[in-house]
Amino acid sequence: MSHRHLIEGNPVLVVVDIQNGDPPSAGITPIPHMPSDGSWIANATQLIQGARDADVPVVFIQEAHRRDLIDFGRELDGVEGVHLLEGDHGTEIRPEIGMTENDYFIKKRRYSCFFGTDFELLMKGLDADTLIFIGGLTDVCVHYSFVDGHQHNYFCRVVEDSVTGSSSDAHNASLNAMEYLQTGARRLTGEVLQTFQERAERRLAADPKTGLRSAL
Repeated sequence: MSHRHLIEGNPVLVVVDIQNGDPPSAGITPIPHMPSDGSWIANATQLIQGARDADVPVVFIQEAHRRDLIDFGRELDGVEGVHLLEGDHGTEIRPEIGMTENDYFIKKRRYSCFFGTDFELLMKGLDADTLIFIGGLTDVCVHYSFVDGHQHNYFCRVVEDSVTGSSSDAHNASLNAMEYLQTGARRLTGEVLQTFQERAERRLAADPKTGLRSAL
Protein backbone atom coordinates (compact mmCIF):
# COMPACT_ATOMS: atom_id res chain seq x y z
CA MET A 1 0.00 0.00 0.00
CA SER A 2 1.52 3.32 -1.07
CA HIS A 3 1.55 6.29 1.29
CA ARG A 4 -0.82 9.09 0.34
CA HIS A 5 -0.53 12.72 1.37
CA LEU A 6 -3.44 14.64 2.84
CA ILE A 7 -3.63 16.50 -0.47
CA GLU A 8 -2.77 14.73 -3.70
CA GLY A 9 -2.73 16.99 -6.73
CA ASN A 10 -5.39 19.69 -6.81
CA PRO A 11 -7.73 19.90 -3.79
CA VAL A 12 -11.34 21.05 -3.51
CA LEU A 13 -13.18 21.72 -0.25
CA VAL A 14 -16.70 20.26 -0.44
CA VAL A 15 -19.12 21.80 2.07
CA VAL A 16 -22.00 19.35 2.35
CA ASP A 17 -25.45 20.56 3.42
CA ILE A 18 -24.54 23.09 6.12
CA GLN A 19 -28.03 24.55 6.08
CA ASN A 20 -30.29 26.27 8.60
CA GLY A 21 -32.28 23.08 9.15
CA ASP A 22 -35.99 22.50 9.60
CA PRO A 23 -37.58 23.35 12.96
CA PRO A 24 -39.24 20.56 14.97
CA SER A 25 -42.89 19.85 14.20
CA ALA A 26 -45.00 18.62 17.12
CA GLY A 27 -41.76 18.14 19.02
CA ILE A 28 -40.24 15.89 16.33
CA THR A 29 -37.23 16.94 14.25
CA PRO A 30 -37.51 15.83 10.60
CA ILE A 31 -33.85 14.71 10.62
CA PRO A 32 -32.17 13.36 13.79
CA HIS A 33 -28.83 14.84 14.87
CA MET A 34 -26.19 13.67 17.31
CA PRO A 35 -25.53 15.82 20.41
CA SER A 36 -23.11 18.63 19.57
CA ASP A 37 -21.53 21.67 21.18
CA GLY A 38 -21.45 23.39 17.80
CA SER A 39 -17.68 23.28 17.49
CA TRP A 40 -17.95 21.46 14.15
CA ILE A 41 -19.57 24.58 12.65
CA ALA A 42 -16.76 26.80 13.96
CA ASN A 43 -14.22 24.36 12.53
CA ALA A 44 -15.99 24.27 9.18
CA THR A 45 -16.01 28.07 9.03
CA GLN A 46 -12.26 28.15 9.67
CA LEU A 47 -11.64 25.58 6.95
CA ILE A 48 -13.69 27.54 4.42
CA GLN A 49 -11.66 30.68 5.04
CA GLY A 50 -8.43 28.69 5.12
CA ALA A 51 -9.26 27.19 1.73
CA ARG A 52 -9.90 30.62 0.24
CA ASP A 53 -6.61 31.93 1.65
CA ALA A 54 -4.82 29.02 -0.04
CA ASP A 55 -6.71 29.46 -3.31
CA VAL A 56 -8.46 26.11 -2.85
CA PRO A 57 -11.88 26.06 -4.55
CA VAL A 58 -14.85 25.87 -2.17
CA VAL A 59 -18.02 24.10 -3.34
CA PHE A 60 -21.20 24.47 -1.30
CA ILE A 61 -23.75 21.66 -1.59
CA GLN A 62 -27.42 22.25 -0.80
CA GLU A 63 -30.05 19.54 -0.47
CA ALA A 64 -33.36 20.99 -1.64
CA HIS A 65 -36.61 19.26 -2.57
CA ARG A 66 -39.54 20.44 -4.66
CA ARG A 67 -42.52 21.42 -2.57
CA ASP A 68 -44.78 18.75 -4.13
CA LEU A 69 -42.30 16.11 -2.77
CA ILE A 70 -41.95 14.55 -6.21
CA ASP A 71 -38.17 14.10 -5.98
CA PHE A 72 -37.89 12.44 -2.55
CA GLY A 73 -38.03 8.95 -4.02
CA ARG A 74 -37.48 6.38 -1.24
CA GLU A 75 -35.93 8.99 1.06
CA LEU A 76 -39.03 9.11 3.28
CA ASP A 77 -39.19 5.33 3.74
CA GLY A 78 -36.68 5.48 6.59
CA VAL A 79 -36.30 7.60 9.71
CA GLU A 80 -36.38 11.01 8.03
CA GLY A 81 -39.53 13.07 7.60
CA VAL A 82 -40.23 15.71 4.97
CA HIS A 83 -37.31 18.16 5.06
CA LEU A 84 -35.43 20.90 3.23
CA LEU A 85 -38.13 22.11 0.85
CA GLU A 86 -37.32 24.81 -1.68
CA GLY A 87 -38.22 28.26 -0.40
CA ASP A 88 -38.05 27.36 3.30
CA HIS A 89 -35.67 29.19 5.61
CA GLY A 90 -34.31 25.87 6.85
CA THR A 91 -33.13 24.96 3.37
CA GLU A 92 -30.85 27.98 2.98
CA ILE A 93 -27.09 27.71 3.53
CA ARG A 94 -26.23 28.82 7.08
CA PRO A 95 -25.13 32.45 6.83
CA GLU A 96 -22.42 32.22 9.48
CA ILE A 97 -20.25 29.95 7.33
CA GLY A 98 -19.90 32.75 4.82
CA MET A 99 -20.75 31.52 1.33
CA THR A 100 -19.80 34.19 -1.23
CA GLU A 101 -20.53 34.81 -4.89
CA ASN A 102 -17.02 33.60 -5.70
CA ASP A 103 -17.71 30.13 -4.30
CA TYR A 104 -19.26 27.31 -6.29
CA PHE A 105 -22.79 26.09 -5.53
CA ILE A 106 -24.48 22.78 -6.33
CA LYS A 107 -28.12 21.93 -5.56
CA LYS A 108 -28.96 18.25 -5.17
CA ARG A 109 -32.17 16.27 -4.78
CA ARG A 110 -30.66 13.11 -3.27
CA TYR A 111 -27.96 12.33 -0.73
CA SER A 112 -24.82 12.17 -2.87
CA CYS A 113 -23.53 15.40 -4.41
CA PHE A 114 -22.67 13.35 -7.53
CA PHE A 115 -26.17 11.97 -8.10
CA GLY A 116 -28.20 13.86 -10.72
CA THR A 117 -26.07 17.03 -10.53
CA ASP A 118 -23.28 18.66 -12.53
CA PHE A 119 -20.81 18.14 -9.66
CA GLU A 120 -18.65 15.80 -11.73
CA LEU A 121 -18.49 18.34 -14.57
CA LEU A 122 -17.41 21.00 -12.08
CA MET A 123 -14.69 18.73 -10.67
CA LYS A 124 -13.38 18.08 -14.18
CA GLY A 125 -13.35 21.81 -14.87
CA LEU A 126 -11.43 22.44 -11.65
CA ASP A 127 -9.03 19.58 -12.49
CA ALA A 128 -9.71 18.22 -9.00
CA ASP A 129 -7.79 15.30 -7.53
CA THR A 130 -8.53 15.44 -3.78
CA LEU A 131 -12.00 16.07 -2.34
CA ILE A 132 -12.06 17.25 1.28
CA PHE A 133 -15.51 16.77 2.81
CA ILE A 134 -17.03 18.73 5.69
CA GLY A 135 -20.65 19.20 6.78
CA GLY A 136 -23.45 16.74 7.40
CA LEU A 137 -24.70 14.27 7.93
CA THR A 138 -21.57 12.19 8.39
CA ASP A 139 -23.46 8.92 7.91
CA VAL A 140 -25.71 10.08 5.10
CA CYS A 141 -24.84 12.83 2.59
CA VAL A 142 -21.14 13.07 3.51
CA HIS A 143 -20.68 9.28 3.48
CA TYR A 144 -22.51 8.69 0.22
CA SER A 145 -20.73 11.60 -1.49
CA PHE A 146 -17.39 10.24 -0.22
CA VAL A 147 -18.17 6.78 -1.60
CA ASP A 148 -19.11 8.18 -5.00
CA GLY A 149 -15.92 10.25 -5.00
CA HIS A 150 -13.94 7.11 -4.15
CA GLN A 151 -15.60 5.19 -6.98
CA HIS A 152 -14.82 8.03 -9.39
CA ASN A 153 -11.12 7.67 -8.45
CA TYR A 154 -10.75 10.86 -6.40
CA PHE A 155 -8.61 10.97 -3.30
CA CYS A 156 -11.19 11.58 -0.57
CA ARG A 157 -10.74 13.04 2.90
CA VAL A 158 -13.29 13.65 5.66
CA VAL A 159 -12.55 16.20 8.39
CA GLU A 160 -13.96 14.34 11.36
CA ASP A 161 -14.30 17.34 13.70
CA SER A 162 -15.98 19.39 10.97
CA VAL A 163 -18.84 16.95 10.32
CA THR A 164 -21.85 15.87 12.36
CA GLY A 165 -23.99 12.74 12.15
CA SER A 166 -27.51 11.55 12.85
CA SER A 167 -26.20 9.85 16.01
CA SER A 168 -22.82 9.42 17.66
CA ASP A 169 -22.77 5.72 16.80
CA ALA A 170 -23.66 6.33 13.15
CA HIS A 171 -21.14 9.17 12.93
CA ASN A 172 -18.30 7.00 14.21
CA ALA A 173 -19.28 4.00 12.12
CA SER A 174 -19.28 6.09 8.95
CA LEU A 175 -15.91 7.64 9.74
CA ASN A 176 -14.52 4.12 10.14
CA ALA A 177 -16.14 3.00 6.89
CA MET A 178 -14.61 5.90 4.98
CA GLU A 179 -11.20 5.19 6.49
CA TYR A 180 -11.63 1.57 5.36
CA LEU A 181 -11.99 2.73 1.76
CA GLN A 182 -9.00 5.08 1.81
CA THR A 183 -6.38 4.79 4.52
CA GLY A 184 -5.70 8.25 5.91
CA ALA A 185 -9.12 9.59 4.89
CA ARG A 186 -9.94 10.72 8.44
CA ARG A 187 -8.38 14.09 9.18
CA LEU A 188 -8.64 16.86 11.77
CA THR A 189 -9.36 20.54 11.22
CA GLY A 190 -5.99 21.64 12.58
CA GLU A 191 -3.92 19.52 10.21
CA VAL A 192 -5.99 20.52 7.18
CA LEU A 193 -5.63 24.21 8.09
CA GLN A 194 -1.88 23.70 8.45
CA THR A 195 -1.72 22.04 5.05
CA PHE A 196 -3.73 24.89 3.51
CA GLN A 197 -1.38 27.42 5.09
CA GLU A 198 1.70 25.61 3.79
CA ARG A 199 0.12 25.50 0.34
CA ALA A 200 -0.54 29.26 0.47
CA GLU A 201 3.06 29.93 1.54
CA ARG A 202 4.44 27.82 -1.30
CA ARG A 203 2.26 29.66 -3.82
CA LEU A 204 3.38 33.02 -2.45
CA ALA A 205 7.02 32.00 -2.60
CA ALA A 206 6.59 30.85 -6.20
CA ASP A 207 4.75 34.03 -7.23
CA PRO A 208 5.03 36.97 -4.80
CA LYS A 209 2.69 39.02 -7.03
CA THR A 210 -0.15 36.63 -6.11
CA GLY A 211 0.11 37.66 -2.48
CA LEU A 212 0.25 41.32 -3.44
CA ARG A 213 -2.91 41.04 -5.51
CA SER A 214 -4.69 39.28 -2.63
CA ALA A 215 -3.80 42.10 -0.27
CA LEU A 216 -5.11 44.83 -2.59
